[in-house]
Amino acid sequence: MSRENPFKNIEPYKIIPKTYIQSLLKQRPRDSSKGDYGHALLVAGHQGTMGSAVIASRACFRSGVGLLTVKIPKEERFILQTSIPEAMLIFSEGVKTDYNFFNAIGIGPGIGVNPESKDVLSEILMNGKKPLLLDADALNILSKNKDLIHKIPNKTILTPHSKEFDRLFGIHDNIDERIETAFRKAKEHNTIIVLKGHETFITNGIDGFFNTTGNAGLAKAGSGDALSGIITSFLAQNYEPYTAAKISVFIHGLAADIAIEKQSMESVLITDIIEFLGEAFKQIQAPLSH
Repeated sequence: MSRENPFKNIEPYKIIPKTYIQSLLKQRPRDSSKGDYGHALLVAGHQGTMGSAVIASRACFRSGVGLLTVKIPKEERFILQTSIPEAMLIFSEGVKTDYNFFNAIGIGPGIGVNPESKDVLSEILMNGKKPLLLDADALNILSKNKDLIHKIPNKTILTPHSKEFDRLFGIHDNIDERIETAFRKAKEHNTIIVLKGHETFITNGIDGFFNTTGNAGLAKAGSGDALSGIITSFLAQNYEPYTAAKISVFIHGLAADIAIEKQSMESVLITDIIEFLGEAFKQIQAPLSH
């Protein structure tokens, strides 16, 4: 299926079908180990917003990563260690972090817009050489420090919702204008932009995809944090960034669709949706019926 395309010289934007996502998912050999599925780093959470770190971390693990380290303020460590004991921790204070030790990095959920977070983001942009996702407060820091936008590494994934997008790239009157700008900015900066919303739009500046999984139950706090964790997981598992973005958005939405079979769009929480990621994987991996 295709959607009307405002650009004349590229392929029409496409709708993501289940069969396409099925073709992108890698098989997990029976004799594999945690080392085969990457080591992700999430820079997430701050005093009062540690829920963002918990949600992103849980979604990251539920999406198949082998190892996960979360960088948080030391005084908040007990929240992570009790809510997701599978994760390892490093602290914002103290020893300098070797960001290239990890297979992929996600930064932004709940980190705050403050000098300390800006310094961490700047260091990652300038020194990190691994696949990178920028979300939430990382994007808000960029919007307040536009000079940093030009330091974003190639193939980085940005996941703004409409307000974050407008803070980054200027006010837009409607979604069609944002889609046009997303395509243009992805091409200009050689990045992948995931413009979150109804029928989330994903583009690398060459082509673009609309996602049709998901429902209004995702219109709640924490949904973006979960998506950040899922994408970072796929990046750490050595999926190509554009592929990781497409798979993650589809699975995130599909888990929400499965969740409302048990809940309602009013009552469902993102923590409920994360628990249905396994069922989403099973549905995608199931043999096609004829």
